[in-house]
Amino acid sequence: MLNRWRALPREVWLVGGISLVNDSASDLIYPLLPLYLTSVLMAGPRALGLIEGIAEATSALLKLLSGVMSDRSGRTRPWIVAGYGTAALARPLIALASSWPLVLVLRFADRVGKGLRSSPRDALLANVVREDQRGLAFGLHRAMDNAGAVIGPLVAAGLLALQLPLRQIIAWSVVPGVLCTALALMLREPRPPRVAPPEPMVWEFSAVPIKLQRYLLIVALFSLGNSSNLFLLLRARELGVPQPQIPLLWALISAVAMVGSTPLAAWSDRVGRKRMLVAGYGLYGLFYLLIGHLQSTGLWVVPLFATYGLFLSATEGVEKALVADLADPHHRGTAFGWFHLTTGLMVLPASLGFGWLYESVGSRIAFTAGAVCALGAALGLSQQALPRGANRGVKGDLS
Repeated sequence: MLNRWRALPREVWLVGGISLVNDSASDLIYPLLPLYLTSVLMAGPRALGLIEGIAEATSALLKLLSGVMSDRSGRTRPWIVAGYGTAALARPLIALASSWPLVLVLRFADRVGKGLRSSPRDALLANVVREDQRGLAFGLHRAMDNAGAVIGPLVAAGLLALQLPLRQIIAWSVVPGVLCTALALMLREPRPPRVAPPEPMVWEFSAVPIKLQRYLLIVALFSLGNSSNLFLLLRARELGVPQPQIPLLWALISAVAMVGSTPLAAWSDRVGRKRMLVAGYGLYGLFYLLIGHLQSTGLWVVPLFATYGLFLSATEGVEKALVADLADPHHRGTAFGWFHLTTGLMVLPASLGFGWLYESVGSRIAFTAGAVCALGAALGLSQQALPRGANRGVKGDLS
């Protein structure tokens, strides 16, 4: 494994480092948002669902645009720098918000930044590595991303323990945001910009390879039950987890994902993406059923939330590696754009619907609905005839 890591190009490690710093800033704030909205701005689950749904749906639309435009121009770096810079500016301004609609505007701006950078960044990663390195590269990226998601909540928990106000804690996210943008400026393009006339932009879903279309429909079903992770933290608080420990739960999830992402995603290079994703979607469904039906807090909280981190390890990098497997090599930015659009657009109905169910009929029904979607997606994916490499690893024929 160490030799495979050493063989990875410089850009893989640099993109991973950028994600580590960026998520340190993002996840300094993320686990505090439910507390900030409910205790400072006096908003409820419906407002939380609206904020996250609109922000993620907007991000998804921009991910398709940035993916198509980066394919057309042959440039990824400008989109990546602009995306991280926008987020670095918007996040700390949440500390100045006096009402939840202003938080919505700033979360919107933060997700605009994510929309600008995500598809070009994923295309860059796919372009700089060999076919048999895809799972490892995307897994390493997710591991470093999740390392930042460990650092951020731990810092947040420490600042909460020092009794700093939530507004001050959120404002400190400006420091890693600036560093992240500086690192993004160090990226190099995997190949020189094309001198030939640019290809026409292709937006139509019908232009996506048919096997990728089918895969994206399954991803859409899973995403419909994959509402904002903030609801998990809200549920933990509802079950009696003390407020200072909420960021620690999120840090636990991210720590498990950090440790597991690289080996599990790299394992998909050998055993196949399909098997890994079916197992991951099934684990998600089981987790949602359990957390929705348990009635009180206890020692089960730690292994249960660790299980969610294991789900992230088995799916986040593997989903993207499978997109790269199924995409046209000359239109990977567009393919990742459609992937991000599919997952992002589903966040709006998923979060709105989950928030409505949570507030109207209770958490048990809301989490059960999410579990049904996940288990349906696992069943659907298990029935799909994917290219041999996606089923058994990249040693097979990926044509």
